[in-house]
Amino acid sequence: MNIKKLVSALPAVCILFCIALEPAAAAGADASAADLRFQAIHTKEWQWRLAQRLAREPNDGGVSPALARVDAAAQEARRAYWEGILAELDALQPDALSPAERLNYAVYHAQVAALLDAQRFREYEQPVNADSAFWTDASYAARRPLRSLDDYRNYLRLLEALPDHFAQQTANMRAGLARGFTPPRVTLAGRDVALVSVAEARQPEDTVFFTPFRNMPSSLPAAEQDALKARAATLIREAVQPAYARVLAFFRNEYLPRARTSLAAQSMPGGKAYYQSKILEYTTTRLSAEQIHAIGLAEMAKIRAEMHATMAQAGFKGELPAFLQFLRTDPQFYAKTPKELLMHAAWTAKKFDAKAGQYFGYLPRRRFAILPVADDQAPFYTAGRGGPGAYWVNTYNLPARPLYSLPALTLHESAPGHAFQMPVAQEQKGVPPFRRAYISAFGEGWALYAERLGVEMGIYETPYEHFGMLSYQAWRAARLVVDTGIHAKGWTREQAQAYLMENTALARHEVETEVDRYISWPGQALSYYLGQMAIQEARARAEQALGPRFDIRHFHDTVLQLGSVPLPVLQQRIDAFIADGGPSPYPAAP
Repeated sequence: MNIKKLVSALPAVCILFCIALEPAAAAGADASAADLRFQAIHTKEWQWRLAQRLAREPNDGGVSPALARVDAAAQEARRAYWEGILAELDALQPDALSPAERLNYAVYHAQVAALLDAQRFREYEQPVNADSAFWTDASYAARRPLRSLDDYRNYLRLLEALPDHFAQQTANMRAGLARGFTPPRVTLAGRDVALVSVAEARQPEDTVFFTPFRNMPSSLPAAEQDALKARAATLIREAVQPAYARVLAFFRNEYLPRARTSLAAQSMPGGKAYYQSKILEYTTTRLSAEQIHAIGLAEMAKIRAEMHATMAQAGFKGELPAFLQFLRTDPQFYAKTPKELLMHAAWTAKKFDAKAGQYFGYLPRRRFAILPVADDQAPFYTAGRGGPGAYWVNTYNLPARPLYSLPALTLHESAPGHAFQMPVAQEQKGVPPFRRAYISAFGEGWALYAERLGVEMGIYETPYEHFGMLSYQAWRAARLVVDTGIHAKGWTREQAQAYLMENTALARHEVETEVDRYISWPGQALSYYLGQMAIQEARARAEQALGPRFDIRHFHDTVLQLGSVPLPVLQQRIDAFIADGGPSPYPAAP
């Protein structure tokens, strides 16, 4: 099914996005005036976001001394503010903007619309799901390196502010509970483990929040270090641990027993409109649940045919279920220690380094570390995550972490996936700060495309590793079926788990963790495969049109230079790339 045709057949989407790259209708002076009006709007709004602590400046490596207010009054004020911003944007004439600002307008309009939708549906009343929660988010500051005295002092102020922030979040959860706006109860079981690790720690020094004080910079005098450690221990004992204990009691005694038992997003307040808003946010299209379900089924059939061909290459005699059972149980496919798993991940990352210059003209300056997922998060964490500076590998439950899938995971999360794509976007010059925001359809689509790219790059050395890549492809295509099945077609949790077990080589633990994530985070799972399809379609179109002039490095650089954009904007940019003859977006690129 042609994703470009599906996108281009949606006039409502093109009103939002595609117009951004249409030829300008205004003269230079008018375009400049329109540009100035648009710049004034987004500059004003961005400064407001910073003041609200809803955003940070790019390259801000410091520690914020406070947390954003999240109470109902602050949330309603944000709804009203973004409603006003959207009205100002709608009053502009996008075709009067310069080409660069029309692209910015397309991204920004979609971003503000998604932020406003989240406020209108009061998503802040559900600050927890099977994947994350505000209490795990709060611990991220403790995992960041602190380098200066100001960093440490700001961190201590953050600890002081934490109890009030938790109280606001708990009040929001109670409001969501009262109207049935919660994650399904079945997806929340055991999600209190991170609360327990702090609330029931015997000493403040045993909690994650003491992490920055275990190895302090030598530039700080010993007496200063001792004073900071003492203050931290006091705040953790008297403020942080009691706050975690209160949330733990609320979660166990009030929230979990009364959380909704239905699974579908369409059964929540807002019904079908709510789920459609999540489809728009995560896919940047107005495709319906039915259309997406059909795409998933069609793509699964294609991937299954590839799986059978790869099984034959491996010399396996038998049907797919038997092969999947073999992969899930044979010891040769599993690391014996966490270090072994991390070393295999590092080996794949270095194999990419050897090929990077053949596929990319622009290489990001920022490197990344390969790190194990923290113990308090690992039981319910995905197999890996990547971003600027880090690729986290989940070493918990090694029998659920097959080595044959690790190359695909590494390409997705490290390079040329997230730990590569995000720094490239951050290193672009002259881009307004709102363009640094992450759009799942683009970012996850690129990372999934990176897995397929590994075939061309020669990363997969055995039929089993190639099958691991196909299993990951099937996993993402299956998400189109499972997410829409759960949230629009009445699927049960068991039905969704069975579909993944039958169509992928994922371990039972990972299947259960992933399905609970889709149930409690509607729409997000749709972004991956639809995004990959858009990139693959754009590449195929460019290859056909440009013939021998097509340079894979120029295509990849053009895609990544955009940062994160809605899929229709990506398609329009590749149209321009083709019309221009396929040049590098970087004049100095080889």
